Amino acid sequence: MIAPLATELGVRRLLVAAGEAPSVLNTQPWRFRVVRREYVELYADQDRRLTVLDPRGRSLHVSCGAALLNMRLAIRQAGYHPLVWLRPSPDAQPDLLAAIRLRQTEPARTRERELYAAIPARRTNREPYTGDPVPPDLMADMKIAASREGAALIFLSREAVSSMLEYVAMAEDELAHSLDYLAELTKWSLPDYVRGPMPVDDPPLTRALGKRDRMAEFEARPQLAVLTTPGDRAADWLRAGQALERVLLVATAGGLATSFLNQPLDVRDMRRHTDPRHRRGHPQMIIRFGYGPPVGRAPRRQAHDTTI
Repeated sequence: MIAPLATELGVRRLLVAAGEAPSVLNTQPWRFRVVRREYVELYADQDRRLTVLDPRGRSLHVSCGAALLNMRLAIRQAGYHPLVWLRPSPDAQPDLLAAIRLRQTEPARTRERELYAAIPARRTNREPYTGDPVPPDLMADMKIAASREGAALIFLSREAVSSMLEYVAMAEDELAHSLDYLAELTKWSLPDYVRGPMPVDDPPLTRALGKRDRMAEFEARPQLAVLTTPGDRAADWLRAGQALERVLLVATAGGLATSFLNQPLDVRDMRRHTDPRHRRGHPQMIIRFGYGPPVGRAPRRQAHDTTI
């Protein structure tokens, strides 16, 4: 079996899969380097770092972790196993986030093929959802997916959702009054077709990503979950990104739509705060699940633009 790094086509397949990952404000802050056709290095692209919204680099690491998970799945499709070292040289090369060496092994399992097939179908869907509940077995599958990457996915009760939405509304209001944040948001503005409509009522169930020409009524009982990690350091953020993408791909394969309500976490990051360790871990992502209409894909960088 031909190794994925042995040909230009094989490398491109890995880069395209990685590049489909979600990222904060669609910055896609990753770069890759193929070394001697033997292994791949993942680097943070500091030119795409959000200096106002993400001064600690947490969201950058989560985004790059999601790209890493996609590359791992692409490697498995070729019958190889990805051996991953997170932050192999943090002092000498702080932007080197991971090194991935390939070892030939058995063909991809059915579930791995299903998740890989979901990569191009996954979208951040900021449209209203139907309000139909997520089936318990699918919720369980997503919890297992997070745990496989060293994270936990905690679905919120109805009361906890109400409290979370209040935090989201307060954080959204604070962000709306930050001129530096608004300038950065304008720099990385998303196309109109992926921003979603403006909600008719409070609280907001999507982030205000700029001017929106449509208004719509969103689901009355949103279904939210928080992704947590045991720690809150760079390696934990990379694990959170891998867990996030695995959860999102399980959701996509199960017919779910997903979006994010990370405004409270963003405000925390902008203040350069780190939460004390919670009983159930450090929150890294706030995810909205449901059933929504088809939406377009946000623009993606060309594969050759993400290589060093």
